[in-house]
Amino acid sequence: MSRLDRCYNIADLREAARRRLPQGVFQYVDKGTEDQLAVDNNRRALDSAKLLHRVLTDVSDVRTETEIFGRPAAMPLIIAPTGVAGMCWYQGELELAKAAAKAGVPFTLATGSNTSMEKVAEQAGGQLWFQLYMWREKALSYELIKRAARAGFDTLIWTVDIPHKPNREHDQRNGFSMPYKLNARSVIDALRHPEWLATVLGRYMAGPGMPRHVNFPDKYQHKFTGKATAAKALQADRLGWEDVDRLREIWPGKLIVKGVMRVDDARQAVARGVDGIVVSNHGGRSMDSAPSTLEVLPGIAAAVGDRTTVLVDSGIRRGSDIVKCLALGAKGVLTGRATLYGVGAGGEAGAAKALAILKAEMRRTMAYVGCQRVEQLSDDVIWRGRTE
Repeated sequence: MSRLDRCYNIADLREAARRRLPQGVFQYVDKGTEDQLAVDNNRRALDSAKLLHRVLTDVSDVRTETEIFGRPAAMPLIIAPTGVAGMCWYQGELELAKAAAKAGVPFTLATGSNTSMEKVAEQAGGQLWFQLYMWREKALSYELIKRAARAGFDTLIWTVDIPHKPNREHDQRNGFSMPYKLNARSVIDALRHPEWLATVLGRYMAGPGMPRHVNFPDKYQHKFTGKATAAKALQADRLGWEDVDRLREIWPGKLIVKGVMRVDDARQAVARGVDGIVVSNHGGRSMDSAPSTLEVLPGIAAAVGDRTTVLVDSGIRRGSDIVKCLALGAKGVLTGRATLYGVGAGGEAGAAKALAILKAEMRRTMAYVGCQRVEQLSDDVIWRGRTE
């Protein structure tokens, strides 16, 4: 029985990835920041939300298919941008994108990926989204998204919730950085995981060389973990709502703002003409005191859900989590860690397994709550402390 054959849920894929990956790589994926409060909050809120059975209703034809921005999707899920996939598996972003295309869901390529956008577009296909971190040299960001549009990406996610570098203390303890850099701790960590060393780092060293941010401008690709001046240049702490207007002018496709946690910010985004927002606390990886996304989602969806597409992320591990998010006002979810665990456990096949697990669990949960179609899900299925 293979490693993946022994994985029956996302938690199993997580454990398989933990065993295969060096500690520095795994904890970069798995952990949040500081005391891990926001990570725990996300899961606690999802676990605490309860769903009501509906009985004696026809659920013989439950379907998870939906539309996202007018395009068909096999389920209301998008692969979130994750810049470390290429350290979980050789060219892991490409593996993820291929799995997403075959599963019929959109894939988002991160600004900090280790695989070029052109290669992903050429070899994976499917519905391709691109994620942007705006840099101080905004002209470089504009050139990047123009390049993404030329490559065939049709939706842009602008991540706006990290104006300063997060305090991820575990990375410092593990000697881990992205792009990957050899030091005493990372070398010892790698040697303890010979399979990963041979099949990931070894393949990079034998071919294209050490993983780097290949979509960055040339002058920053080799300096990102080096001089402080380069890191400062890549830090986006001088942004305003007028930057949405500029992106709207440049980007020809759908524009989404990711990292919204306040109703007033959601209204601002809608007023600026965005096509969607992602209610997100960055998976608990930015501000550790953030509330869970499930707690703020209903208020934001009520305020702007009739004027824009509201998506949500942070903490999705079960198909029932997707149902809960849709019932509370989201039109879809983004998942990052769940599919990264799959990639870390088994590349494209592992990512495909993660998506298949989530889809099967979602379909089963829809049957339990008496809904045959995604659009039938509403807060009627959420238990409010009483049964009527």
